[in-house]
Amino acid sequence: MSEKKRNTTKRHQPAPNGQNSPKEPGRWRSLLSTLLYAAAVFLIAAWMFGDKETSRTKKELSYTKFTAYVESNMVEKLVVYDDNSAKATIRPMHYAIVFGDQDSGEAAKGVIKTQVPSQEEVSKYMDSVNAARKEQGLAAVDVSFEKSRDYWYLILVNILPFAFIILFFIWMSRGIGGAGGIGSIFGVGKAQAQVFDKDKQQKVTFKDVAGLEGAKQEVEEIVSFLKNPDKYTALGGKIPKGALLVGPPGTGKTLLAKAVAGEAEVPFLSMSGSDFVEMFVGVGASRVRDLFRQAKEKAPCIIFIDEIDAVGRARGKNVLTGGNDERESTLNQLLTEMDGFGTNSGVIILAATNRADVLDSALLRAGRFDRQIHVELPDLQERKEIFGVHLRNIKLSNGVDVDFLAKQTPGFSGADIANVCNEAALIAARHDKKEVDKQDFMDAVDRIIGGLERKTKIMTQEEKRSVAYHEAGHATISWLLQYANPLVKVTIVPRGVALGAAWYLPEERQLTTKEHILDELCSLLGGRAAEQLFLDHTSTGALNDLERATKQAYAMVAYYGMSDKLKDVSFYDSTGRYEYGFSKPYSEATAKTIDQETEAIIAEQMKRAKKILTEHAEQHHQLAEMLVEREVITHEDVERVLGPRKWKSRGDEIIAANTAMTQEETDIAKDEKQA
Repeated sequence: MSEKKRNTTKRHQPAPNGQNSPKEPGRWRSLLSTLLYAAAVFLIAAWMFGDKETSRTKKELSYTKFTAYVESNMVEKLVVYDDNSAKATIRPMHYAIVFGDQDSGEAAKGVIKTQVPSQEEVSKYMDSVNAARKEQGLAAVDVSFEKSRDYWYLILVNILPFAFIILFFIWMSRGIGGAGGIGSIFGVGKAQAQVFDKDKQQKVTFKDVAGLEGAKQEVEEIVSFLKNPDKYTALGGKIPKGALLVGPPGTGKTLLAKAVAGEAEVPFLSMSGSDFVEMFVGVGASRVRDLFRQAKEKAPCIIFIDEIDAVGRARGKNVLTGGNDERESTLNQLLTEMDGFGTNSGVIILAATNRADVLDSALLRAGRFDRQIHVELPDLQERKEIFGVHLRNIKLSNGVDVDFLAKQTPGFSGADIANVCNEAALIAARHDKKEVDKQDFMDAVDRIIGGLERKTKIMTQEEKRSVAYHEAGHATISWLLQYANPLVKVTIVPRGVALGAAWYLPEERQLTTKEHILDELCSLLGGRAAEQLFLDHTSTGALNDLERATKQAYAMVAYYGMSDKLKDVSFYDSTGRYEYGFSKPYSEATAKTIDQETEAIIAEQMKRAKKILTEHAEQHHQLAEMLVEREVITHEDVERVLGPRKWKSRGDEIIAANTAMTQEETDIAKDEKQA
């Protein structure tokens, strides 16, 4: 069935050598921010729930006038404090008489203040007043006695809130809140670059980068220039402005950039392309300027911009292509800084992307990114080296062969290989093993490629037989064709969304011929051909096979010029965007021809697959029944049924060549030592 490719994300490296110590400024800023927030909440609460009557009208009266208001039934409530002060709330109907205002109603309540002889005297006085009111059938005055509020409380409620507001604005202007917090409002145009100083970071060198030999050779000149610039400037050479690392995700572009800084022993400023663009107009351009200002202060140094396509996409030429003013202004500023009306001495820009085809042409011209360094997926030997790095801290059993693991992981990136090693260790721990063995690594590869086994997925015997004949069709044809990928394992155990799967070792060819593609097409169609021949029905299980086969056949016709009617013609657009906005650069008649040629190629390979299966029907039945019984078969089982494969895999040839080369180098070194 299908073989899946898995994209992995890069993990951020933790701060080396325990740099997150309490002495760091970030910890103190965080603590100060917490304290300020707590103080703000306390002061606001005190202000809100403190003296509720501060917003009402107040008036100071003599005690005589105060008693007159009480006896005239104008007072609704009276509070007497132990410092011989008192305050009374005037009834709304008498507000105009007391305060000389025509306003009335509940909102017009006012407060009068006075000094009383003592709480005891006022208590006796109010008892007599309320007794008289009761005889007259009037409501009594609500009288309460409380402690007076001290001097510090008044300062806290009335003065400190204003002081806090002033302190709050000072705090924001200085950016105490840190990146992304409230304090960054006034520092929004500052570049929040992650700085790796040569004296503070854990040094990463080329020894820590397994594989990538070609890419490392490309960047060695940059390292040499940063270490010894006089060697080049004496001859009139200029420092290269920048280098663009291009490659699939997880291949080690960021690690390679850090290794360049580590080898050159210079500071390393790292930012992501998405860090420049914000919702505020002009922020991105301001951050670009600030980033280059920081870099010039630390020169010689390296600026690393990850995922530069987030800000460096080609600018739109018309309405169809669209545009983003903020992103384009950021890109314009970046172009200006890289071009430099002055020379950015000692500052080199490294950038990484897996979409170089969408970058603006002005960004890629000489004088900005002077060179493009391709960081490709590791080949067999490089995967072996990467496994060597990630297996250092894993307890391995004696049966684990690194060459075998490298052969089992074609198309895997460095991040994928790291994931395989980690998954193998987790699987071994899950089974309470003391060491990680070969089967754990095989299970980890299966888990990553095909997904987790769905053991609860129950299939009927008829469904199992259908899947078995389908997968046996793939296995039989791939074993009997020279250029088909060698088989590793076939299973009818459900994994992920698939009910069965066949694992192959894709040949890592540098050049693919028409014969290679046709053999792969025939192998892909083997499952559907087996269903039609031996089961007399077709199922939806061939969906992924047909999708891949159709795409390959279409590519043969429209891109590679491998059809009879459209020879040596390619409609492929390497830039990914047609210049005039058209979806297809060919006529309807040509489109019809492409469709006919694609259909003819698939029909021819389907006929070929049926012929091979008919000629080896007995062996195919044996493999299918073996799958129904055991659910999993390996290439050893296929070899016993169909015989040894006539052709040697390219992986075996590469391993043999590397072994011979290593032996030759050893012999030469031995001869030189003896001489």
